[in-house]
Amino acid sequence: MSITRMETAQRMSRIVKHQGTIYLCGQVAADANADITEQTATMLDKVEKLLEQAGSDKEHILSATIYIRDMKDFAAMNAVWDAWVPEGHAPARACVEARMARAELLVEISVVAAEK
Repeated sequence: MSITRMETAQRMSRIVKHQGTIYLCGQVAADANADITEQTATMLDKVEKLLEQAGSDKEHILSATIYIRDMKDFAAMNAVWDAWVPEGHAPARACVEARMARAELLVEISVVAAEK
């Protein structure tokens, strides 16, 4: 079975496709200095663009793992998430508190999706 890697660098590929499944590397906000609401929104925008590039969309997300720097931001992050996920298409999801690669990052997501 072939594996397709897109936007590959030495450390990682932004997208990996295998047997109709799409794996995205962790996505963070476009502006790490923004608040949790803006960081979550721009992070999810990046996910949408990568899914489109890979031949999928947010209705085909199978699972999402969300890493949040501080659970005090959980409700605000969920408000953005809930508005973004199409009704009836909620993926399997986990959310954990974690230290981020950079202190100013508040949220990161890793996504697995099916091709359309």
